[in-house]
Amino acid sequence: MIYTLTISPAIDYVMHLDQLLAGGISRSSREECYFGGKGINVSVVLTNMGIPNRALGFVAGFTGKALEEGLRRQGVETDFITIEEGMTRINVKIKADQESEINGQGAVPEERHLKQMEEKLSLLGKGDTLILSGSIPRRLPEDTYDRFLEICSRNQVSAVVDTSGPILLSTLKYRPFLVKPNHKELTEILGEKISPEQGARNLQKLGARNVIVSLGQDGAMLLSEDGNVYTCGVPAGDAVNTVGSGDSMVAGFVAGYAGTRDWQHALDLGSAAGAATAFSPGLATAEAIRSCLKQIEG
Repeated sequence: MIYTLTISPAIDYVMHLDQLLAGGISRSSREECYFGGKGINVSVVLTNMGIPNRALGFVAGFTGKALEEGLRRQGVETDFITIEEGMTRINVKIKADQESEINGQGAVPEERHLKQMEEKLSLLGKGDTLILSGSIPRRLPEDTYDRFLEICSRNQVSAVVDTSGPILLSTLKYRPFLVKPNHKELTEILGEKISPEQGARNLQKLGARNVIVSLGQDGAMLLSEDGNVYTCGVPAGDAVNTVGSGDSMVAGFVAGYAGTRDWQHALDLGSAAGAATAFSPGLATAEAIRSCLKQIEG
């Protein structure tokens, strides 16, 4: 079974305006709501692809209930822990002549909530995959992911880590199955300008089993645990949305590898899923992913 874990999920409220008037009243032309958070995005795309998975995380208040009910209506299986105080955050995305975002802070789990999550994770075992996505809220200990990954390591759960900076580096000692920095993040992590392949090999030396480096318009590169390098391009299309593209790549790769154990196919499917989301107003559908995959694989 594939599990995703989102510490701070969100409802993304997208407002379309002709122009944002600072200090005045602006009226939207239309609005949309999406259920977000990096792990949530992975779960939605996996569900769209017909891949069974379960979304774990923390929710609070009426917005948390709305998020959970909305995900279930989309067919996403959830198993959230409820925080008694506060509410799940709302992020306001303003699309006008310039794009602006206001991200809420939301409720933050306390120690007892983290222990509840550890109890859930202790039930996972060999053959399961846990996808940890996103940053750690500032009010939580920086070793929060370490606690979760220690359980995964002990129970032989395959871990996928999609975060950046020092937090990513701290997770590598647990030998995650996959990490996915982009080239810029790779340079920042290692503190020097470096080629994607050499950077990936450095992360592998530190413990990562497989490393995907996303390269924007140049596609993506995978360094697999057998030492081989795989590359893929991107399909043609007009990017209208960058939110969730990287999460979709993770979903596509995990789904592709779980189904075939073929590194190249997994990378191609990951790239196709990421592109399909970039070409869509929301997260990628199965049909959009198939269309992009045809272009990549020829």
